[in-house]
Amino acid sequence: MSEKIDQIVEDLKTLTLLEASELVSKIEETFGVDASAAVGGGVIMAAAPVAEEAVEEQTEFDLMLDEVPADKKIAVLKVVRGLTGLGLKEAKELVEAAPTKVQTGLAKDAAEEGKKQIEAAGAKASLK
Repeated sequence: MSEKIDQIVEDLKTLTLLEASELVSKIEETFGVDASAAVGGGVIMAAAPVAEEAVEEQTEFDLMLDEVPADKKIAVLKVVRGLTGLGLKEAKELVEAAPTKVQTGLAKDAAEEGKKQIEAAGAKASLK
């Protein structure tokens, strides 16, 4: 391949999934083509590295409450109330509904801190 083509391919590898989608839309619009008509594994192979890149760049996390032992329920309830600002009834319903999301769209540091607090209270938590 020519140096120009190699450079374009390298630039494409750095795109996020959203940017790749926007690029496809722009190419379809500019050249009057339909990318969905493409056949073969080439499209899938090109999308796989972009998807891996998107996973590596995850910036927002969901804090999940996975499991609450019955004897730790009150301690976990206090932590959940502190994290979410929910009232007693709503927090109790959330804790009893485990496994469930406690918070969504958190920065990595905030999500990890919330997970530590929940685990310190005796429950199992995870980040998604």
